[in-house]
Parts: sequence; structure tokens; C-alpha cells
Amino acid sequence: MASVCFYFQVHQPYRLRHYTIFDNDSDYFDGYKNAQVCRKVAEKCYLPANRLLLDLIRRYEGRFKVAFSITGVLLEQLRDYVPEALASFQDLANTGCVEFLAETYHHSLSFLFSPGEFAWQVQAHKRLIHDTFGQTPRVFRNTELIYSNSLAETIERLGGFDAILSEGADHILGCRSPNYVYRPPNTRHVKLLLKNYRLSDDIAFRFSNRDWCEWPLQAEKFAHWINAVNGNGYVVNLFVDYETFGEHQWEDTGIFEFLRCLPGEIFKHPDTDFKTPTEVAAACQAVDVLDVPYCISWADVERDLSAWLGNPMQHNAITELYNLESQVKACNDPDLLTDWRRLQTSDHFYYMCTKWFADGDVHKYFNPYDSPYDSYINFMNVLDNLRSRCDAETASCGMESPSMAGV
Repeated sequence: MASVCFYFQVHQPYRLRHYTIFDNDSDYFDGYKNAQVCRKVAEKCYLPANRLLLDLIRRYEGRFKVAFSITGVLLEQLRDYVPEALASFQDLANTGCVEFLAETYHHSLSFLFSPGEFAWQVQAHKRLIHDTFGQTPRVFRNTELIYSNSLAETIERLGGFDAILSEGADHILGCRSPNYVYRPPNTRHVKLLLKNYRLSDDIAFRFSNRDWCEWPLQAEKFAHWINAVNGNGYVVNLFVDYETFGEHQWEDTGIFEFLRCLPGEIFKHPDTDFKTPTEVAAACQAVDVLDVPYCISWADVERDLSAWLGNPMQHNAITELYNLESQVKACNDPDLLTDWRRLQTSDHFYYMCTKWFADGDVHKYFNPYDSPYDSYINFMNVLDNLRSRCDAETASCGMESPSMAGV
């Protein structure tokens, strides 16, 4: 028997306003733009998709199940800008058929740069999910499915997690299938659930492509592909951005109708059901140890970190940001700390990506900048002001600024 495990990433960043070297205030974020985007995405995706999922859960009497990883920064914006959308996610939580996963609160790359900050964000996000949805997450999903052996070891040390999600990258799997459960090396109980990127991307990217040989994709055909896994795997992990429904794939493509019909078509096959990630981890034994010695992700054709760290601008921006960590935290100023953490959101570095061709088209979506260079300059102007605020706070407290140490 094979199970379908639907997981949706739900995230929108706090976008920066246009900030020049002549600006001298701490109002870094574009409140108008953030509210506008949040309301737009809620109207096109979150509200109609949540209504549809709630209907499907009721129609199939709890046999249809999904999971969400909602970032802390989006939950804050839903609370402030679209509370009815937040309430609709809470309605889904109340069904008992929807699992909410843990990730970094600020959708950050902190695991790569600051173990202490990473641990804080994971625990802060767990608390937020518990307070908002009444669940304590048992499965961890790192920002953009960034994963390596060392992440699994870190998550096991933090405790409280049964599984981690990752990309089913071909260069890691080799001849093995993503449709099984694996075990990370040097861990005792954490399991590894891998995205089936081919079937996931059929929905997320190829669904409306009229040049695709399988267009139009009907639920009956897709269910047949999933059922073919029976006997060749335990689970089909369909991991996609939630904005796929109504935003990346507009309503007139038929994406909502596809989702509406899919559970019924899958249930026509008695050997296939739906499970949440926690249920998959509990029901399936790991078939092998999967060694992932370096970081992979679900981004672009390379499935690596180049979407955020692929050029000198990105490296410089994120290194300078994390170099401020000790000084920001020593200042003990809540506003400074909040701004510094919001600047960690991976989208800021994604906007600086200079890739082109097919990947470049993806990088342009929701990008508020005309070029990666504009993004970098804007970010560094903000960071320079944040550094000045830190220096001023440090001086007022009689502490030595790191920038002056050794002078």
C-alpha cells in the first residue's frame, strides 16, 4: 500500500521599502506593499484553497489529509492584514486532518551561519504554531528544504522531532527511489521523507504548460501515476508552494478543479490513502541510510544553495548580516533584534540571484526589484543603517563596538 503525503509551504517575506544612502530612519519595511501582496495572495490562494481543503476533508470524512509549513513572518502578516485567512487555517487545524510543521521562524538561512540563532528560531516557531493552531510540531522542514546530514544531527539534538523533509535529488539518491522512508546517518530515531520532485513539479510548474506532452493534466491521469507506485514504494511525497493554487497557477488553468477531483480519483484505488508526515514516519520503517554530506535544497535545476549564495553579492550581504549578530544581541533592544531577524529571511538573498534562462524566470516571480544589483544595494543600505543603530546603542551603553575593537 502507498500513501500520498501532501505538504504545502506557505510564506511571504517582509519586503524592504526603497532605501537609499540618504535615508536615516529605521522604517525599513514597505508596509503598504506587504499588506497589498498579502491580501492579494490570500484572495487568490489562501482563502479559496483553504475552503476547498475544508470541503474535501468533510466530504471524505477525514480520510483526506494535508500538512502545512507556515512561516512566522507570514503568520504575523496574516494576523495584521488578513485575519480571516488566518482564521481559515485555524479552521483546518480544528479538523484534526491537517498537520502543521516546524521550520525557522523567519524563513532564514540561520542553520548555515549561526547554530544558536537557528535553535532559537526553531523553538520560537514551535511555540507560535502551538499558540496559533494548538499543535506541537513533530516534523521539521528547513527553509527551502535545505538539508544535510549535519542538519539531521542538529534536529535530533534539539529533540521532539520524528522526521525531517528533504528534496529527493537524483544526485543524492542515485538508483534509489524517493518513495521510501530513509534514515540520516549518525542519528538514532529521526526519519527522512523525500520529495518526489517529478510528480510535485507536474503540479507546481508544468500544470499549465501547453507545450508539455502531458497537458492537460487531469486528476484521473495523475492518480494513475501515483497508484503505479504501489509495490515500488511506501509514500509519494508531494511538496509544493501553496501559492501554486491560484497564484502561480491561476484559477482559469483548472488547478482548483484538479485539486477538487484528485482525492476521489486516488480513493478509487483501494491500495492508496493520504497520510500526514507524522503518520508516514510512524507507519513506515526506514529502508536504508541516506548520506547527504553537503547541503541540498529544492531550488532550481541544481538543487543546491546557489539560489541564495551563488554570487559574491549574496555572500557579502549575508556574511555582513550575521557578523552583526553578537552586537545586535548585546544591545538588548527588541526593535533592533526584530529588524535584524527580518533581514535574515532568505527572500532578500534570493532577489540578488543572477541566474538566467529557466531558473531566472522563477527568480523574477514576486521580486520587487528591477535587477539583482538593485536588490543588493537596497539591502546593504538598510544593513548599514542597522549597523549605525547598533554602534549608537553600544556607545550609549558604554560598550565597545566590534567595529572599534583593537583600534
